[in-house]
Amino acid sequence: MWDRLLKTLRRAEAEPFPDAPMRRVTGMAERPAPAPVPQSADAVGFALDAAPFPSTGPQGHRARMRERLLERGAESLADYELLEMLLFLAFKKGDTKPLAKALINRFGSYAGVLAAPPDILAVEPGVGPHSVAAIKLVQASAERLARAELADLPILNNWERLIDYLTIAMAREPVEQFRILFLDNRNRLIANEIASRGTVNHTSVYVREVVKRALELHATALILVHNHPSGDPTASRDDIAMTGEIERAIRLMDIVLHDHLIIGKGRFLSFRQEGLIGRPAGRA
Repeated sequence: MWDRLLKTLRRAEAEPFPDAPMRRVTGMAERPAPAPVPQSADAVGFALDAAPFPSTGPQGHRARMRERLLERGAESLADYELLEMLLFLAFKKGDTKPLAKALINRFGSYAGVLAAPPDILAVEPGVGPHSVAAIKLVQASAERLARAELADLPILNNWERLIDYLTIAMAREPVEQFRILFLDNRNRLIANEIASRGTVNHTSVYVREVVKRALELHATALILVHNHPSGDPTASRDDIAMTGEIERAIRLMDIVLHDHLIIGKGRFLSFRQEGLIGRPAGRA
């Protein structure tokens, strides 16, 4: 993924690309720099000689950032520096560091910026449609990479990868989302579908539709997943009651409910681990 991102970054500087719309904010360098005032050769020479770091313009800075990433790896970069480089996609030139730091302050972390809804990002000072597109592109790429690592693998034997993927996909969703993972008789993923989206703390799941879809896909097992936007994965009474209804309904169709996962921010809850699902896990 990094190789592709770097190639895109290089193209963004080599090809004409419009700057993202910018608004004036005190203390931030969102506006393009004004045209330089003409100076005499002597004046220019004096300025360069007197400057402690005469070559530290935005272009030099960007080149050094790329070299650092390639030579020392992404771990050598702070979160704001990763976001700063990402914003190179939206700004052909100029200093993106103030905007990167402002966005992390606003959304709490680098991950928070990537997961922020596009309409919320778009109203932030200095952020335009190109910036939003670049940010959401990286979020989508991370999610697809994590999902690809689950392809053709027995889900129950790759639990950590599953949790990583679900955390990327759901942990920072602003509203509750209910997903169903449909599995075959070898516990490989057939389909990963969003059954419903709700308000900030509630979603409706129709048991009949769950059973119908499982039969259409010839699934032999399910994993239910939903997120809690509050970040606390504690199961509610409604969560427990709904899970019981689905488990009883699919049992009649000889379909196993392996688990129901609640994804919070940085942690999750497993109904099976908590003893909230009574049927033994696994299937030959």
